[in-house]
Amino acid sequence: MASQSDNSVAFSAAELEFLAEDEMIEIVPNMRMEPLNLISGDFGPFRPQIAAQVPLWLAVALKKRGKCTIRPPEWMSIEKLTQVLEAERDSEKFQLLPFHYVEISRLLFDHAREDIPDIYMVRSLIEDIKDVRFHKIGTGLEIISKEVTYALRLKNLSAMEANIVRPFVTKALQTFHKLNTMEAIPESGSIPNRQRQAVNQRDKRVLKGR
Repeated sequence: MASQSDNSVAFSAAELEFLAEDEMIEIVPNMRMEPLNLISGDFGPFRPQIAAQVPLWLAVALKKRGKCTIRPPEWMSIEKLTQVLEAERDSEKFQLLPFHYVEISRLLFDHAREDIPDIYMVRSLIEDIKDVRFHKIGTGLEIISKEVTYALRLKNLSAMEANIVRPFVTKALQTFHKLNTMEAIPESGSIPNRQRQAVNQRDKRVLKGR
């Protein structure tokens, strides 16, 4: 996995998906099972037709074994996604979405497609939202590349979007800082005017008559 201490290094898609698997999601079991005592916490007990909250990785594992159905999160409804898409188009700001909305939706499309109502419309809306947000990111990066910038605040970016922006923004800000530092350092051998005047006056000796 890429080092988190190096902000200029981007994560791979697989690494982002791995991080997203810790997000909580709701399942409806079709079996009876006692609580699972895991390092990340205790989950269960599981009873047929009684919803339970579990990490996404566990939901996918149970789904693969035919032990549950997965309830898509509320933000993945057509109504919510349509509202987000319209707001994204009407505003320069990024709308609030789950930090791993891309990875979560991808995992559910791959492993629980039969549990998602109107999956093709949901997929289309998410792709449209991604396209609009990518356009905003591209516009912002063009501004950064043309103007000297020393700080940048981007609110409501998702993990994937931040992952794309991070390497470029980090290098750009480092370059601007370096240029600013070089401008602040006087050229070697040069002396400010006031210091030069003081040196000239000190070198002049007044000759007094004897």
